[in-house]
Amino acid sequence: MIANLELYRAFYWTAKEQNLSRAAERLYITQPSVSHAIKQLETELAVILFHRGAKGVRLSEEGQLLFSQIEKAFQFIETGERQIAEFNNLMRGELRLGSSDSLCKYFLLPSLGLFCNDYPQIRLDLVHGTTPEIIQNVKEGRIDFGIVRLPIEDSTLKIMETITVQDCFVAGPRYFHLARQEMSLIELTANPLILFSKNSSSRRFIQDFAQAHGITMEPEIELASVDLLIEFAKAGLGISFVTKQFVQSELESGKLAEIKLKEQIPERKIGIALLKNRRLSAAAQMFFQQYLHVELS
Repeated sequence: MIANLELYRAFYWTAKEQNLSRAAERLYITQPSVSHAIKQLETELAVILFHRGAKGVRLSEEGQLLFSQIEKAFQFIETGERQIAEFNNLMRGELRLGSSDSLCKYFLLPSLGLFCNDYPQIRLDLVHGTTPEIIQNVKEGRIDFGIVRLPIEDSTLKIMETITVQDCFVAGPRYFHLARQEMSLIELTANPLILFSKNSSSRRFIQDFAQAHGITMEPEIELASVDLLIEFAKAGLGISFVTKQFVQSELESGKLAEIKLKEQIPERKIGIALLKNRRLSAAAQMFFQQYLHVELS
């Protein structure tokens, strides 16, 4: 039977220090406690491990044999503890997350830039995809958390809201005349529309919104990138459905104009999705609290 690890710990430090008092200081216990542990280990192993003298202790032949093996084990333990401390102090580790291209560029990138600058030793593992793909990666453990558009209904996930965004329709100069006054949703659909691909949450959102008003919305062009949605609209290829905050500079510079609807498009939330009861790494906790300003409960 293997003796208690604490007995071996007392033996290890006594052998290293060759002094019971200094071993006790290392272990933060009393000298009698160290002596008792050594005697208990000697009893269990049925050997004498130390020869006691006026100036301290020295290993017996059996003690030397044991120490040669125990030293390796404790070196491995110390290495493991040091590496764990490095993870906790963000001297090493990994930040594993996922988001869509648009959320990465317009929401995540500033925070990620600051984090990676402050903690260059942390490896970044960023997965791109639609909201359903990101959620699947979270549930499979491929990433620790995902930045997604809400709402998300899944009992296995913990969802934390961050910012509120407003979606809108925008167009380039070719369709600026449509921006002069509000138009109805049915009037809008008479024009070429540019929407995200079918498996995106934004596509489902606007189609559900249109369906609630008795309108079937079919795009002329489907794209997988918000940057392409913006560029296609600027080029006059149609009217794009985008997040208003992501095209603010184009709206202010006059490269795009918002097509205002009589029907009010609801606001949406950007959220963080992670598995319930999952313990996050120190890197992820720091990123949440200091860079996304989200408190973990």
